Amino acid sequence: MSENKKPNGTKFNPWIIPGLLVLLLIIINFSGNSALENQSVISYSKFDDLLQKGQIEKVIVYSTGKAEVTLTQQALKEKANAKVAKDIFNNPNKGPHYTFQVGDAKSIQDQLSVANKEKKIKTFEYKVENDWMSFIISSILPLVIIIAVWIFMMRRMGGGGAGGGGQIFSIGKSKARLFDEKTDVKVTFKDVAGLEGAKEEVQEIVEFLKNPEKYTSLGGKIPKGALLVGPPGTGKTLLAKAVAGEAKVPFFSLSGSDFVEMFVGVGASRVRDLFKQAKEKSPAIIFIDEIDAVGRARGKNNFSGANDERENTLNQLLTEMDGFGTNTHVIVLAATNRADVLDKALLRAGRFDRQIYVDLPDIRERKEIFEVHLKPLKKGNDLDTDFLAKQTPGFSGADIANVCNEAALIAARKDKKEVTKQDFLDAVDRIVGGLEKKNKIVSKDEKRAIAIHEAGHATVSWMLEHAAPLVKVTIVPRGQSLGAAWYLPEERLIVRPNQMLDEMCATMGGRAAEKVIFNDISTGALSDLEKATKQARAMVSIYGLNEKIGNITYYDSSGQSEYSFSKPYSEETAVAIDQEIKNIVDGQLDRAVSILEENKDKLIKLADILIEKEVIFKDDLEEIFGKRPFDKDTHEELN
Repeated sequence: MSENKKPNGTKFNPWIIPGLLVLLLIIINFSGNSALENQSVISYSKFDDLLQKGQIEKVIVYSTGKAEVTLTQQALKEKANAKVAKDIFNNPNKGPHYTFQVGDAKSIQDQLSVANKEKKIKTFEYKVENDWMSFIISSILPLVIIIAVWIFMMRRMGGGGAGGGGQIFSIGKSKARLFDEKTDVKVTFKDVAGLEGAKEEVQEIVEFLKNPEKYTSLGGKIPKGALLVGPPGTGKTLLAKAVAGEAKVPFFSLSGSDFVEMFVGVGASRVRDLFKQAKEKSPAIIFIDEIDAVGRARGKNNFSGANDERENTLNQLLTEMDGFGTNTHVIVLAATNRADVLDKALLRAGRFDRQIYVDLPDIRERKEIFEVHLKPLKKGNDLDTDFLAKQTPGFSGADIANVCNEAALIAARKDKKEVTKQDFLDAVDRIVGGLEKKNKIVSKDEKRAIAIHEAGHATVSWMLEHAAPLVKVTIVPRGQSLGAAWYLPEERLIVRPNQMLDEMCATMGGRAAEKVIFNDISTGALSDLEKATKQARAMVSIYGLNEKIGNITYYDSSGQSEYSFSKPYSEETAVAIDQEIKNIVDGQLDRAVSILEENKDKLIKLADILIEKEVIFKDDLEEIFGKRPFDKDTHEELN
């Protein structure tokens, strides 16, 4: 069977129709009934002048008070009548040429009779006219055109077709996009690298629908829904695309914001229509991306007490997923970054039976993701996916895809024929630190202050056991920073207090170096202070790692504390928390100062090399400080 392919010609633009109607209305309003004729309105005195000169061939007087004048051929040759001698198409105008408004019909008839006897005019007529056409064109037609244009625009906005819930112009119809066996969806589970646990659970859902007897024969029930939860860029939507590519059942895909509309009741109507379509095609899968747009906890942020359209939509969704008359052959997949703000009724068993956590990839999974995104690139022989995986801790799948694309762009910018290892390192620096600004004007004093600051970070981190190993230090401005130090942090599942304190001490190394060398401080440590303060606050108020505050946490995993106007602790405790945070940060600053005073000569030497080279690496530090005694291969072998 041959496929029906549409011709590649220009598509018909439906906006042409209302455009032509509006243009016609404008022409009618400005041109009157004689749009194709070249007529001029004259005064009665002008008419009388033409009549006395014998330049009029024919006059028609209408009962409505209008008179039409046709000139003789001799009169049309005169310059005064040149405007009406031709019509709008530049052809000879056969008339009428002029129109004027009659005052007294009886007197004008008498005047024309006298002129006819005196041979000043050939013929004249008097017509009784019911001007219905003029009334229709001037009054009814504009109204018809306006209504037609309005209906056309509303239908275009509504999306066409029969709407759900009887909403006019299909505004209540679901906006879900349907994927089925006829739709060309090329993403499969083979394209989803890493995420083995999440992939296994999602594959099982597809298997439920493909072979339900395997599970129901033992008395089990097919789950109603699964919620994909995780940070941005970890592959939640990609997993859903793989389900659409793998499942041999209809797959409805839409966003949580597709339910939101300015009209009351539309969101609930779209939910009803969505599940109605899915049940008609069951077994089927519904995927709702960013479900927190409609699934937030009810009554938490509605301070006005007015009707909340989002809550109505959520109530309808809860009813459709598990209520009277629900169909067990429709499975709902949803994805969100904010599971903590979702309504508890949405997360209970019987609705979203499973919560699948899609975490940031570890070193093994990053290697697999790199192998997927490196396939379309022209790679150099020096590329090593193990090395790339180690250089990108904390990167999501989307970040890794961005690194590969950025590396290809950098290689093309340098007119290379293949993408090399250095291009990937430059891409990581570009994404983490921002674009290099080598043309930024920095004075010598400022350059030395930046070098001392960055050398302080490098020195302190080199001397601390639990600080992240240094990769390189640069004083070339990038993004909003004037300098930067790159580290390769160890991937830990749990963090102990001494590890956090060492990291904070290394963070405060820049300000400590300024105090040691210049006996002064600057604004350059803003990001360092922000990072250290956040870590100290987390130690005291979240993780319970402070002796004075004790084993207490004020962290709210439900996320509802953001709607609260009060703190979960007293004013006295708030003062104690602030004091402990200050003590921790000040203590690590003093610790960094003492380390740098012991190694002041090496600090200055490192800063001088940094001013000379602008970028230094781990080897340069080893020449000054010797081998770092704490260094070890913190990562397992990937093979």
